[in-house]
Amino acid sequence: MHTDFNGLGLNLGNLSTLSNAETRSISAENFTGAKGEAGKATEGTGAASARELGQGWKVSPCINLKRLETVTLADIDGPGAIQQIWCTVHPKHWRSIILRMYWDDEETPSVEVPIGDFFCMGWCERANLTSLPVAVNPAGGFNCYWEMPFHRHARITVENLVPDDIHGFFYQINYTLTEVPANKATFHAQFRRVNPLPYKEVCTILDGVQGQGQYVGTYLAWGVNNNGWWGEGEIKFYMDGDRDFPTICGTGTEDYFGGAWDFEQPAGHYCEFSSPYSGLPQVIRPDGLYRANTRFGMYRWHIMDPIRFRQDLKVTIQALGWRMALEGKGRYLPMQDDIASTAFWYQAEPHAAFPQLPTFEFLEVI
Repeated sequence: MHTDFNGLGLNLGNLSTLSNAETRSISAENFTGAKGEAGKATEGTGAASARELGQGWKVSPCINLKRLETVTLADIDGPGAIQQIWCTVHPKHWRSIILRMYWDDEETPSVEVPIGDFFCMGWCERANLTSLPVAVNPAGGFNCYWEMPFHRHARITVENLVPDDIHGFFYQINYTLTEVPANKATFHAQFRRVNPLPYKEVCTILDGVQGQGQYVGTYLAWGVNNNGWWGEGEIKFYMDGDRDFPTICGTGTEDYFGGAWDFEQPAGHYCEFSSPYSGLPQVIRPDGLYRANTRFGMYRWHIMDPIRFRQDLKVTIQALGWRMALEGKGRYLPMQDDIASTAFWYQAEPHAAFPQLPTFEFLEVI
């Protein structure tokens, strides 16, 4: 049947609309996603368990990543779009596996993020998260629903940064092959970490973006190194030639992430929350033997309010707390915290090359 609907931009209102788009899926049971090629493995990580059952009985449910190895998970000829990604691996590996995505045969990745931070779990400890584009379900099930269109080709890789094998990396990449309009931009995500933030300096979340696009999300893994409240800082968006002053300026860290009044509820306690567009799903408290100071995981998705830019974009956030009050008057305290950020955006290609990703010794959560 002929239909003009290409199967992209899905929502409850168009799920009943017929489309000529073709659905495919890549996993360890079908490495290429080819039609009729799933579940045919005779060798794999489940072969011993399936030895009495044979082919078709979960012979290859996952892969192992060898030491310092880069593995291509998906290599897809388009046009089409990634529509959902699920994966899981032990939390101790969430900063040592780097997820990269390349669109339309570009040499540099459009996505380059530790896998935990990409799914808003930067502290290598399990927590649950429920939002529209990202969900983390018990126990450590990573789900991504960002639509990722590509015009000619898509390639997704993971790199093991450590000199040890990683056992049990499970994944499923669901995608469609369909017509992709020329005005569809490609998906980008970039990771940065500063530890500690130098005194009186701001934390740069994103810089060097060139071209037209829209900023769609922020995840921060924020480790506080001081006592007291830490989230007075403003987020700022410099776009299209802004220099000394931005076009958009927030009013406080918890305000930007959709909370209020120090995330404090009831009095004296941080209150975790997870909602469709923003959340504080993780608070790691410094109680118990050998625990460091409080650590937070926060996300903010600009789905209904994308920040559109035409030429360039820079995003920063201040780390700001409070000094001891003098004469009853409070004073701000520039903080020196451990801040890891992941920025999410769409833009027209080509994109500018990302900064050099640090070695694992700097990425590691200690």
